Parts: sequence; C-alpha cells; structure tokens
Amino acid sequence: MQTTLTEPIRQTPIFGEYEVVVLGGGPAGIAAAAAAARSGRSTLLVERYGFLGGMGTAAGVTNFCGLHANVHGDIRQVVHGVADDLLSRIDRLGGLNTPHALFGKTVAQAYDTAAYKIAADELMLSCGVKVLFHALAAGALMHSPGRVKALLLETKSGRRAVMGQCFIDCSGDGDLAAWAGAPYEKGDGQGNMLYPSTMFRLNGIDPARAGKAWETIPALMLQAQAQGRYQFPRKTPIIRPQKSGIEWRVNLTQLANAQGNAMDGTDAQELTDAEMLGRRQIASVAGFLKEVPGFENSYIVDIAPQVGIRETRRVRGHYMLCESDVLECASFDDTVGVNGWPLELHMKGDVEFRWPKIPESRGFNHLPYRMTVPLEMHNLWVAGRCASMSHEAQSAARVSGACFVMGQAAGSAAAIALTEGCDAGAVNPAQLQARLEADGAYLGRTW
Repeated sequence: MQTTLTEPIRQTPIFGEYEVVVLGGGPAGIAAAAAAARSGRSTLLVERYGFLGGMGTAAGVTNFCGLHANVHGDIRQVVHGVADDLLSRIDRLGGLNTPHALFGKTVAQAYDTAAYKIAADELMLSCGVKVLFHALAAGALMHSPGRVKALLLETKSGRRAVMGQCFIDCSGDGDLAAWAGAPYEKGDGQGNMLYPSTMFRLNGIDPARAGKAWETIPALMLQAQAQGRYQFPRKTPIIRPQKSGIEWRVNLTQLANAQGNAMDGTDAQELTDAEMLGRRQIASVAGFLKEVPGFENSYIVDIAPQVGIRETRRVRGHYMLCESDVLECASFDDTVGVNGWPLELHMKGDVEFRWPKIPESRGFNHLPYRMTVPLEMHNLWVAGRCASMSHEAQSAARVSGACFVMGQAAGSAAAIALTEGCDAGAVNPAQLQARLEADGAYLGRTW
C-alpha cells in the first residue's frame, strides 16, 4: 500500500516580512506580541482561530490561574505588565469576576470569554500588532541550522510564507520549534502526558439554591457512582459560577486514547477521537448535575470549540524548570517574572495538587529567561506551556499567569536582540529585566 505522495515543486507567496513573528494567540502570544510591538518592532501575531485567548477561549477555560500567589499567607497578584492591561480591558467590558478562593491556599479569576476576545483584539490594535487569523502553521524554512527564515502557513487564501528576523513560538505544542529542529520532550519519559479535558458551561442555574455547590458535588458524585448510576471520568470536579451566577463552568472530563493514556494533542486522529469522547462525557456529566440542588433546570449553553490540551511537546532550553524549583520557590538571577501556581497533575482518573509550604514560604518561584531560549536555536524563543520545563514543573507553569510572564519576556528579549544584533541566548538579562520592570512587570526580587 502506498504511504506517501510526492508533491510538485511550488512557489509560495510571501504574506509579509516582519521583525518579530509570533505564532499562537494565547496569553503567551498576546503578551509577546504586545511587548515586541510596544518596543517599536514590526510584529505579526499568527492565530489558527478567528479570535485570541488560546486555551482560555478556544478550550473554554474561562479562568485565569497563576495571576496570584500566597506570599507568606498573604494572597496577592504577582503577574503584572501586559496582563494588567488585558485584565483592565476585560473588566471595563464587564467580563471580569473578582478573584475566588481555591483550596484555602490561593485564588483564581474567572472571566467571560466574549469579553476576553474583544479585549485582546483591542489590546493588539492599541499596540500596533498586525494580526492574521485563520492561519494554520504548517512548517518552517531555515536560513541555516538554528536560524529560522520563514514560517509556512495554510490560510483561506492558500499557502503563504511569513518572513521574519525573530520568531516566538507560543503555539502551545512547540510546533515551530520542532519544525526548526529544536530538541524537545513529551510527557514524563514513559509516554505519560497530562490528561486533556473538554470544558463546558451550564446555564439556567438558581444561584441562591446552588450556593457553594462545588463543596457538595464531590460527595454527590461518590453516591451516584456507588449506586451504579454514573461513572465519572475523574474524581476531582472543578465547577464554579461565572459572573452572572446563573451560568457555571464545568471541568470534569478526562480524555484518553484507546490504550488509556492521555490523548496526544499533536496526533490528528487522537485529537479527533478526543473531541467526540469529550462531548459524550459532557452529556453524562450534565445529566448528573441536574440532580444537584439549584441545577434542576440547567442546560448546556456552550461546549468549548476544542479539547483543552495541557501538555504535548516541551522544548528543551538553556534551563529546564523542574519540580523542586516550584515546590521550593527557587530564585534565579535571570528571573523575568514569577509562577505562583502549584503542581497540578492531571493523572489517570484524578487530579493531584502539590504545593510549596504555605504560609511558611513566599509561595512563588522565579521563571528564568533561559527557559524561553531553545537549545541550538539563534533567533527563536518559546513561551507558554511548550517552554523548557520538566513534566512535573510544566503542570504548574503552563497556566495563564506564567504564560503571560514568559510571553512578555520573549517579546521584549526579541526587541533587544534586534537592537543589539545578538542571538536569543546572548540577550543581557539585566537589560531585559530593566525593560520588563519599566513596562510594569513584577520579577519577584522583592516581596
């Protein structure tokens, strides 16, 4: 059976040439593009969907995690800079909740996805970022080993190439870095990645009767399962109200492949199977939730446009953030910001959280610049969940707070590299830190 075809040689039209090209419009990509453009660099942000927000909108997360940390018992916001600008824009649109408590140790902050999309558009326009939606990255062309020349895209206008001087991979899957030849890892070394989920939202809830339903739902799940009426994909539910109170977000699915392992978000067939499995699980979970007081008249108002991916490729950089860095609140001389989220390991059938010592510790670890610079690359940075982290550490620093931090650092570093005529790995950390602090970022050097 024939397994390959030879395509004819083709001439690919050039969409444009930019000083900084950012792939992926999630928190990392938004921050990277804003930082580069505000530094006066011509910047293109490429996004596969017709809106920005990454997993926060496309996967329906509707919840910023990692913006805050428990600093010796005092819960405070520790991610600033570009993130502040985006948050204020969402808030002005009436789409930002006040932070809500989690586990008695930290907080998260919910938002309305529509407001997030509008606010992100406005932010990019205000910074002078050129945005290209509906463009799926398809490959890379190289000047030489380690130096990217162009990003190849498939668009509704046909195949296009984008030329650039600096490239920032915020794709989440490390697509561009992998095509460029950067080394990467997947999972824990034994083929196990963090399990994905499909998020959904319910409407029609009576907020007065529902109350703090998130506290009672776990016991109701155990009872329903013991009676043989329901089987749940995992034990730990994450179910919380949106700002209106009549609408709640639900995170209770877990998506495995035929072998029972976490579905691979870089495998087209597994991704397809996961989309269908997620919707089947949602139908069952939504049926169960109708038994919860206040949820009797609830109905599914939205299923996320895509599966929520937590981990695929992790690109190996000049430093790999590790589990002990998170749990022991590590400091680094080249810090570009902080991560205040604990390890959040989505394992088979459950979710395990591992925390730094709270309130004894300062509750956050530094994120070093080196984790955004891939090995063997000259003009490429990675930011977001595909940055240089171990399997365990990535379960913490993959959340939106840390992604904002890494993205702003990468965008600012690219601007400096262009000014200085240097490679990504040769950017002066002190110069980068000064720029980040001037732009409102918090580096965690005092608290």
